[in-house]
Amino acid sequence: MYAPTTTSELRRDAYPLLQHLCAPVPMHARRKVGIVYPTDLASLQAAVAIARAQLGVPVLIGPREPIEALARTSSLELAAIEIEDTADDPRIAATHACTLAKEKRVDILMKGGLHTDELMHAVLERDGGLRTRQRVSHTFAIELPGSDALLLLSDCAVNIQPDLATKRSIIENAMTVARAAGVAEPRIGILSATESVLPGMQSTLDAAALRTMAARGQIRGARLDGPLALDNAVSPRSAQAKKIISDVAGHADVLIMPNLEAGNILYKSLIYFGGADCAGIVIGARVPVALTSRAESLLSRVASVALGLRTLGITASDG
Repeated sequence: MYAPTTTSELRRDAYPLLQHLCAPVPMHARRKVGIVYPTDLASLQAAVAIARAQLGVPVLIGPREPIEALARTSSLELAAIEIEDTADDPRIAATHACTLAKEKRVDILMKGGLHTDELMHAVLERDGGLRTRQRVSHTFAIELPGSDALLLLSDCAVNIQPDLATKRSIIENAMTVARAAGVAEPRIGILSATESVLPGMQSTLDAAALRTMAARGQIRGARLDGPLALDNAVSPRSAQAKKIISDVAGHADVLIMPNLEAGNILYKSLIYFGGADCAGIVIGARVPVALTSRAESLLSRVASVALGLRTLGITASDG
C-alpha cells in the first residue's frame, strides 16, 4: 500500500492554504479521479500523490502498455491503481473518460498528457459529452507566499471573450468554487482597466450591469462590485485613496476577468513573478475537470483535484 505523502512532495511549508485543501478523506468518502491519457510522468506522479495523500481513488484512463512502461522506467508503483485501458489516442481516451463520468464510474476528471482542447472537445460534445444547462467556466485559486487567504480568478482558461450572460455564469461558478475553498459569502470584484463606467469600454458596462443585477437579487449569495481596477480591488489603501466605498473594494476574494487574455496574463504573472502556486478547476459540466498544465507543480495538480472534489454537491445558491 501507499505510504503517507511527505511534506516535501506537496511543499506544505511554502503553500499551507493549498496544502489544507489536500487534507485526507475517510476511505468510505473517497471519490474516483479519472486521469485522462496519463502518458506523461507528471500525470503518473500526480496519480500516486493523490492516492498517497488519501484524497481520492485515481483511475488511469488511457493505453495500458505505454502507461505501465513509463511507470517502470520512472520507478513508480502502479500495482494498486486501476487502469481503464483504451487505444493509444488522446481523443479516444477523452471520449471514454466522458463515458465513465456519465456512468458515474468516476467523479471528477483530470487532464493528463493530452491537449486541453482534446479533453474539452470531448467534455463539450453535444452528443456524448458532459454538457449541462450550466455554462462551463474555469476558476483558479491562487496562493501568494505569506498570504492568509486564497485569491480566486475567473475565467482565465475557457471563455475567451465572455459577454454579459457568460460573465454572470462565470460569477455563479466562481461562487461555487469560493465556497469549496471555504469562503461562505465571497466578495467579488469585476475587473476592468478603470473603476469608472465608460461607454467606450465594454468591460465597464458589463461590470455595471452585473452590479445592478446583484443589487436587484438576480445574483445571490455574494457581495459584488465593479468596475474595479486591479489595485482598488485588492488594496484597501488604493480604494481609500480613490474614495471607493463598498464592501468589496480593497478586499476582493474573487476577481472576474474582462476576458481570457487578461486573466491568463494575470495568473501567470502571479505564478512566475509573484512566487504563487495555484489550484484550478472547470465546473459547469456533469463533473468537475482539473485542467492542469504540463508546467504546473505537483502540489498544483493535487490541489486542483482536491478543490474539484470539494465542489461536488455545492451550488452557487448555497450558503
